[in-house]
Amino acid sequence: MTNGHQIILVVTALLCLSCQDGAIDGEPVIETPLVSSNSDDVPIIPLDAVKPSQSGSVSQTIANTDVVITYDRPVARGRELYGGIVPYGDIWNPGANDATEIWVSRAVKINGRPLDVGNYSIWAIPGPTEWTVIFSRATNVFHQPYPGEQHDALRLAVTPARGDHMETLAFYFSTVEKKTAELRLHWGETVVPLAIMVQ
Repeated sequence: MTNGHQIILVVTALLCLSCQDGAIDGEPVIETPLVSSNSDDVPIIPLDAVKPSQSGSVSQTIANTDVVITYDRPVARGRELYGGIVPYGDIWNPGANDATEIWVSRAVKINGRPLDVGNYSIWAIPGPTEWTVIFSRATNVFHQPYPGEQHDALRLAVTPARGDHMETLAFYFSTVEKKTAELRLHWGETVVPLAIMVQ
């Protein structure tokens, strides 16, 4: 072994000794775990305390615009949905608990009609062949009662489609292409499509 190699080994050994006990140059090294391994940090929730319609959200960037939907998700559980627990012709909030809300970071067009930047609650009047979808300026409200037409920002007539059974109510973006996207409300076998276009 050459002197050069011996010097490298000595320097390496000294560096290792200085790192013992988690210290370099007398300063302690604080290790932060990436994920807490302490299960006590999150209490176990009893089954009967879990709310039946749990919270969900979906977000999508369309070109230079963000769209975020936050809602609580009711479950079908074998019930007749539209024309059943959701009567035809009545105003209904598509969700549960707090009213479903949508936020758009810039002005958009929905089904060709303008909706300004901001936060809105979403309401609907289901029908067998046509729905009315309502965007209301009333936010941070409960899912009933409907806050009133004086708060409406936009009303749309929408033709529903038939889809595969969706047990838990869902909002999702079925397509995103350049400056357009389709947002779907889907529960049971009913799909309500909304075409979003950004500027």
